Amino acid sequence: MKETFKTLEQGKIGIFESPTGTGKSLSLICGSLTWLKHYEEKQREKFEKMRNETYDNENSGELDWITDFAKKQEQNKVKEEQESKLKREDKLRKIKEKSKYSRKRKREEDEVTELMKTVSKELKESETCRNVDRDNKQDDDEIVLTEYTSDDECKDWDDHLDNEDYNEDDSIKIYFCSRTHSQLAQFVREVKKSPFGKDTSTVTLGSRQNLCINSAVLALKSPSLINDTCLEMQQSKNKQANAKEKGAKKPVKSSQGVCPYYKQETMMTFRDHVLIDVKDIEELVTLGKEMKACPYYGTRYSIPSAQLVVLPYNTLLHKATREATGIKLKNNVVIIDEAHNLLETINSIHSVEITGSQVVCAYSQLSQYKERYKTRLKAKNLMYIKQILYILSSFIKCLGGKLGLAPENQPKLKSETKVMTINNYLYGCQMDNINLFKVKKYCEKSQVSKKVYESTLYNCYYYCLENHSVYFSYMDLLRSISHQ
Repeated sequence: MKETFKTLEQGKIGIFESPTGTGKSLSLICGSLTWLKHYEEKQREKFEKMRNETYDNENSGELDWITDFAKKQEQNKVKEEQESKLKREDKLRKIKEKSKYSRKRKREEDEVTELMKTVSKELKESETCRNVDRDNKQDDDEIVLTEYTSDDECKDWDDHLDNEDYNEDDSIKIYFCSRTHSQLAQFVREVKKSPFGKDTSTVTLGSRQNLCINSAVLALKSPSLINDTCLEMQQSKNKQANAKEKGAKKPVKSSQGVCPYYKQETMMTFRDHVLIDVKDIEELVTLGKEMKACPYYGTRYSIPSAQLVVLPYNTLLHKATREATGIKLKNNVVIIDEAHNLLETINSIHSVEITGSQVVCAYSQLSQYKERYKTRLKAKNLMYIKQILYILSSFIKCLGGKLGLAPENQPKLKSETKVMTINNYLYGCQMDNINLFKVKKYCEKSQVSKKVYESTLYNCYYYCLENHSVYFSYMDLLRSISHQ
């Protein structure tokens, strides 16, 4: 603990080793949080000193007005930071006093509201079921790519980061990260048992799979599908809000609808309740259900005002995730638990393995998508799709495959291993004339892979309906597999 405190006080990097079961986590907690409390106390003393300080400008040199101006600027900055912090602490204290009664009353009111909603929903569903028609082939608007007019990154979440209330406090904090959620949960339990558990603002970050409370999204089970569906719901709400501001008469269509838990007001209230005491992921999920607020985005709002942020490796080490979450490492403390897993994790985050059959399938599906919707796609979308097809065809040729053949019909080649530089690989595949960074950004923003996936499922579904023998053979195969 002494060495931890000394390392933090000097602003250095420390590597600590301790056998399992010797209280390593508790030592890190006590050492780092003792330093944090000591640092905050020094900041308060500095604030008091600057507030009471008077400047004597008599018999000063001709440049003393510059020094005086600089000191006043520093004084005002420290004053604003401390006043914001005191205001925040007072607000959290009041919330903590009221939370016992308000949460109970809100839970009772929500139970009645939820009951009414359930009854109304059941009535609507029963009415809808009577009017369902097999020919109800909805427009392909949700499958067709929207117009791509800019190469700038999407800034939906950045708009939230500019929220004044979100950035009201940005004091120094400790980021503690570990490899698994179970290890993080164990660390949070240690924080609760420590002497700092009651007066430390702590927030635990996790994945959508762990924090999502929308049953319809969780039923997808696949992490990638959960992420995509959540983002689509978030974008649907933003589109509806923008359409409402512009006075649009027709509602914005969405295949996924809008998440009922993604509401600014409730998430801000959720943020305050997160910070009043230490909570693990399970408690955050329970609190989110009680308050009808999204724990995944609600915990992000808690980061600026937190003193201790507990998070998994991937959130800290992956730059895009770190920036999207609003994590700022500058002038903050980072503690990495089980650091011997660090290199393996970094390698896993920045590596991907693809097979020749995956490339062939991707080329086939994207080609079908282009042919089906080419009359409805904008020029820029067609341009990027053609570039992606060219890249996929280059991959296939480089691997010794042939275009137009199914994966099982591709020529059998002798297995070999090659290590190539990026430039040599691009020259070998004849892709050195394509800006891969712009193609990558297009794929991320347009979600073209998701659109192609939905189109493939759409086509398979209606093919089965129109060819009953294929459909029933397919179902018989699934039943035989399940019986075995």
